[in-house]
Parts: sequence; structure tokens; C-alpha cells
Amino acid sequence: APERRRAAREKLGMEPGEYVMLFIGSGFITKGLDRAIRSVARLRAEQPGVSSRLLVVGQDRKRSFHYLAKRLGVLDAVTFLGGRDDIPDLLLAADLLVHPALQENTGTVLLEAMVAGLPVLTTATCGYAFHVKDAAAGRVLPVPFRQDELNAALEEMLCSNERMAWSANGIAYGRSQDLYSLHQHAADYIDEYVQAKQTLPR
Repeated sequence: APERRRAAREKLGMEPGEYVMLFIGSGFITKGLDRAIRSVARLRAEQPGVSSRLLVVGQDRKRSFHYLAKRLGVLDAVTFLGGRDDIPDLLLAADLLVHPALQENTGTVLLEAMVAGLPVLTTATCGYAFHVKDAAAGRVLPVPFRQDELNAALEEMLCSNERMAWSANGIAYGRSQDLYSLHQHAADYIDEYVQAKQTLPR
């Protein structure tokens, strides 16, 4: 993992010591990309000497978000990568997954980040956010969402001494929990529900 992390960061042109935040998901509006960009801008204002970058992965229209980053003066700190097939390497290259979704039925990317050892910053509206909390693998922001809470959490997590613990906790949780058959369990529950409905007297 350390070698893959180094290679991925070099390939992306990351500077040594640069903090890399990762945003993954098509559907930029519902995934909260504007919230993430605003936090990057706040981080730049509060910590002008800290080198940081937000990598945006996903297939969606980026024009309004590109404009937002430009208006906030952080266009150089936001890199739109489009759709990618090297997500595992990107998870290793980053220092924090930022997923401030407005709504999210599940949030599989949260689990992917945890098992890769990437600390997670997300919102309680994500269906799988409880895994982050149970694993102590990052932070889950409460509902209702407040931008200032995201800003503070982002700045704190990037520089926190707990990052190694969050990383180790996520990996350990992935090894101890059955995270890979969740979709099948959901399908089984739906099938059981449909069958039960069909047997009820009309």
C-alpha cells in the first residue's frame, strides 16, 4: 500500500506533504460537491500555508462547480478527474475521503474508503454512515447540516493525530464485519417481503 500510494501521488503530481482530499461519486449535487469545495476554500483562508488539493472523481456536469471553485479562489486546489478505473489507488493516495452528501441511500464509497484505510468525513444522511461511527474510522456530521461544522471537521481531521487510528480502525472493521454481501442481504429482504405480501389474505 505505501508503494502504491507513492506511485499514485507522483502520477497525479502531488507535492510532498500535500494534503489530498478525495470526493467520489457521480451526481455532484446530491453528493454535496459544493459543500466540499466551500470547505476547501475555508481551509485555504484559515491555513494559507497548508498545501491541499481536492480530487473530484465522477461523471457529471462540472461547469457550475468549476465556476464555484473559481469564484472562491480555489480552482487551482480542485482537480476534476472525471470517471476513473483506478479508484483503489486513489483511495490509497488520499488523506481523507470527503462525502458531505445531501442524501444517500447507502454510500458504498464509505465502505471502500474504510477498508482501504482512508479516514472518512461524511454526513448522517448516508445510509452507511453508521459504519464509520461504529468503526471509529472518521467523523459523521449530524443533521441538519451546517457548513461551518464541515469546515471545522475538515481542517481538524487533516491535521489530527488520530488519522493513523482512523485508518487502522477502518481496516480492522473491514476484516471483522461482513461488508461484501450487503446488497445480497437487501435483495433477500425485499424478496421475503414480496413473498409475505403475496401470501396475505385479500
